[in-house]
Amino acid sequence: MSGYFAEIFSGAKSLASGMGITFRYMFKPVVTVQYPHATLKMPERYRGHIELVKDPESGEPKCIVCGMCQRACPSGCITVAGDKLEGEKKKVLSKYVLNFTTCSLCGSCVESCKPGAIQFSREYNLASTRKEDYTIDLLQRLREQR
Repeated sequence: MSGYFAEIFSGAKSLASGMGITFRYMFKPVVTVQYPHATLKMPERYRGHIELVKDPESGEPKCIVCGMCQRACPSGCITVAGDKLEGEKKKVLSKYVLNFTTCSLCGSCVESCKPGAIQFSREYNLASTRKEDYTIDLLQRLREQR
């Protein structure tokens, strides 16, 4: 009979402890945001996928097609190609594709880019149901921003 009352007391003690925690958190501010009607402000240090940087003088990408970002990427998600035009000394960027499905956002490509031609974007809402939406042509995106 004494075990019966001990179990009741133990259960009541556990219930009171749980209800105390519930009441304590009931009066604290809400952390959940009702997305998509409300969104959070992204912190300054947020790192999204990479994007090309424009040269402020010419409006063209700063990329010199050295391929260091492609070589530094551990997951092999960057494809860079350039063409040598007649009369030009340097290559001109013709293709810069990011496969975001395999990108780990490690930052090796940004660190290895000596001319500072790529940076992390501030874009965070990349939800999609199609795999093709995550293969991003960064050169085309840069040209569309003009």
